[in-house]
Amino acid sequence: MSGTSSGIVAGLTAAAVGAVGLLAYQASATVPPGLGSRSTSSPAPGAEATKARRDQRHPTALPNNSGTGERVVYSVDDDRVWLVNESNRVERTFTVRPGTIDPPVGAYWVTSRSKAVTGTDGLPIEHVVRFTTTKDGSAIGFSAVTGTTMIEPPDPTVKTGGIRETRPDGDAMWMFATIGVKVMVIR
Repeated sequence: MSGTSSGIVAGLTAAAVGAVGLLAYQASATVPPGLGSRSTSSPAPGAEATKARRDQRHPTALPNNSGTGERVVYSVDDDRVWLVNESNRVERTFTVRPGTIDPPVGAYWVTSRSKAVTGTDGLPIEHVVRFTTTKDGSAIGFSAVTGTTMIEPPDPTVKTGGIRETRPDGDAMWMFATIGVKVMVIR
């Protein structure tokens, strides 16, 4: 009887290992490029470093050549964010206050989120949406300082990749930018 039960156990173990391997392969095959990488701070292939064209009559309009589909568009030159749905319609746009480290122009994906943490500048922040990490390990992402609706300028002596939003804008970003949502960084 022990030979039969050990054969069954071996068979079940082999089947379980095979199933886990298949599931791991399927999961890795569906991850967007760059998601889960320690550092995605280099621009995506073909990303242009030139400033995307703007509608001069409507300066808050979504810039041309800022991607397609559901995405967060962040202009490092204009300090502005657009939350764009899958139909390419802007759901919300707002200004932000960047930290002392700007991400390179390119395509990224939301890789992690935190409800509430302490920022690299020592301030309590909420609704943190991270999308890349610099080569030295500094996280870059969107956040709002808790307890205030103001966006203060960053301390120029502190190396920070926090792109600060007002709390209402941070709430909107939190609801919109879940893990895997594309973030397009433009000029």
